[in-house]
Parts: sequence; C-alpha cells; structure tokens
Amino acid sequence: MLQIVGLGLVATFLALILKEHKSPIAFLLVVFVGSVIFLFLIDQIYEIIKMVERLSINAHVNMIYVETILKIIGIAYIAEFGAQITKDAGQGAIASKIELGGKVLILSMAIPILTVIIETIISMLPN
Repeated sequence: MLQIVGLGLVATFLALILKEHKSPIAFLLVVFVGSVIFLFLIDQIYEIIKMVERLSINAHVNMIYVETILKIIGIAYIAEFGAQITKDAGQGAIASKIELGGKVLILSMAIPILTVIIETIISMLPN
C-alpha cells in the first residue's frame, strides 16, 4: 500500500508542476500512473477471484452465477476507472455516459440472476 500511495503522491506533485507548463503531458502522466497502480493490484484481484471460486465450489453454488457476479464487479470497476480518467481530462459529460453504459451493462447481466431469485421466492410461497 505504501508503494501505491507513494507513487500516487509523487505523480500528483509532478502533475501539478507539469500542468502549469505542459498540460497534455500532465494528463498523460496521470493516466499512466493510474494504469500502473491498477497493474500493481492485478495479483490481488486474481487471488480474490480464485478465493471466491473456491468458496462457491465448497458451497455448491452454480459457477455461472458466480462468474456473472464477478463480471458485474469487473464492469463496475472498469467503468469507474474510465469515468475517473475522463473526468480528469475535463470531460464530465463523457464520464457520465461511461457510468451510464456501465450501469446498463450491469443491469443486463443481472437480469438472469434476478429472474432465478424471483422464481425461487415464488416457488417457496404457498399457492
């Protein structure tokens, strides 16, 4: 964590200095450092995914649902990352559309899971 915070602070100070003289380079620095921080986290993300898969296998949960939920989480993080980068570039309107696109994709992926939940609840209700 110290590496991530340290890298973020150094990049912030450099971006502030560069922004006064060469704004496009400052933006590229911010995008690059954001990507590097994401790459730092890839190993931890992989371990979390493997742990969730092991837990779901032990709990006898259908892997299709687990994979769908993991994809939904991935879409949320990617949409957030893209929207933040776009906001940093001063394009709030485009960032809003990225967020909307992420939400629509999440909803479309969640419909099968919601259908199964509703069908399960209905089957438990007495007629």
